[in-house]
Amino acid sequence: MSSIFTIAHILGVVIMGFSCLMATCLATSFFSNDGATTAFYEGTVISLLIGFLMFFVTKNAPKKVSKQGGFLLVTLCWSVASMFCTLPLMLQFSDLKFVDAYFEVISALTTTGATTFSGIDNLPMSVNLWRHELTWFGGIGIIVFAVAVLPILGVGGMQLFKSESPGSVKESDMSPRVAQVAKSLWLAYGVITVACILSLKLAGMNWFDAVCHAFAAMSLGGFSTHDNSIGFFNSLQIEMVLTVFQVIAAMNFATHFLALKRGSFSPYRKDIEVRGVLLVLGTSCILAASVLWHNETYPDFLTCLRHATFNLVTVATTSGFMTQDFNQWPIFVPMLMLFLSSITVSTGSTGGGIRMIRTIILMKQARLEMFKFIHPYAFKPLKIGSNMIDDKIVTSVTGFIFLYFMCIVALIFTLLFSGLDFLTSFSAIVACFNNAGPGLNLVGPASNYGVLSDFQTAVCTFAMLLGRVQIFSIVILFVPEFWRK
Repeated sequence: MSSIFTIAHILGVVIMGFSCLMATCLATSFFSNDGATTAFYEGTVISLLIGFLMFFVTKNAPKKVSKQGGFLLVTLCWSVASMFCTLPLMLQFSDLKFVDAYFEVISALTTTGATTFSGIDNLPMSVNLWRHELTWFGGIGIIVFAVAVLPILGVGGMQLFKSESPGSVKESDMSPRVAQVAKSLWLAYGVITVACILSLKLAGMNWFDAVCHAFAAMSLGGFSTHDNSIGFFNSLQIEMVLTVFQVIAAMNFATHFLALKRGSFSPYRKDIEVRGVLLVLGTSCILAASVLWHNETYPDFLTCLRHATFNLVTVATTSGFMTQDFNQWPIFVPMLMLFLSSITVSTGSTGGGIRMIRTIILMKQARLEMFKFIHPYAFKPLKIGSNMIDDKIVTSVTGFIFLYFMCIVALIFTLLFSGLDFLTSFSAIVACFNNAGPGLNLVGPASNYGVLSDFQTAVCTFAMLLGRVQIFSIVILFVPEFWRK
């Protein structure tokens, strides 16, 4: 029972945090006179009052979170606390269904970038800002934010950090104190975001678009202030800036922090995931451009390279911007893009999917198994760089990837059961599970997820949540042994 009060206490803090975030949009709405002031005022007041009530009533709750409570809190922060973020949308748009509003909020907080909204160009400025603020905060993680703040309130955060981002921070190079680690990640995140805003402004965006798209790029969220996304600008300079910063966001922010702290590129050279990300993206862009050129999709190779590079990078890094309707491209390219969204980004980044380090471990394990088949009596440990990889890690990675594919298959069959066609079902689940945004066919870049039924939208929402918390944090809650003392 005490754990329930502790969880409610922390949830109250998170909900109050959301209300403070709403207040920035309230101010934006007031000064821009965009017609959404009442919605944000009421949403802010309701969230603040309920959050404070939960916080105050449970102020004497124990200050430590158990392992079970930590995993439960992760799930509740992403699922239950997020419901309060739908308030401004529901209050502003009277005809908006809760399932669509919840999908939009979860898409933002999980940095998926999928949307059910049409007419985004005509949305109130404050509503567009709200969508992008949620994306930006979701990028670094609600739980990392909580870890940085909760120690001030006397509530420990170690369990939360482990259940949210297992293995994402290099403990040997950074402070072992969770709050300091979180603040270091926030610092790197903030500095690079400011650099992205300034770069987009110099590339030709106005200040509001630059802020919103920088938030979406650094979080790999892919939301835009325009229905045509980055295609609205038709600017090579803007595409180049966003491509660079999306690649940066796909790398480990612990590595970014160390590089900023030391004023050196050496942390990048030592990070095997950085090499993997750059190699995969570089070769895939050239391959995709060659396919487009061979099929005469565009008149010359440079145009093919431009469009292939931006759209492939944005999907592979699980961002979700777009400049072209790649649903019309030769099927090899968009399927390659969806596959890359499963493996490309690093641990400790703002992206989704399996993550590059797991891909590298599996590749090396497969190679090691072939070596053992040829040399059955030889001993050769599994190593990444100079580090030996324990068998327990390999087993954990294998188990995770098995769950990853089985969850995707189960969710695809669920959409097929609902009557959706295969290509839409497959691409929607893969895109949502990897937090990559647009899919193919009915949910392609020229359309959105608003075409789905309420049940199908709910399935995709669950896929986004399951992918964002890396499966275990939710699945473990349904294992009876986990709750036994």
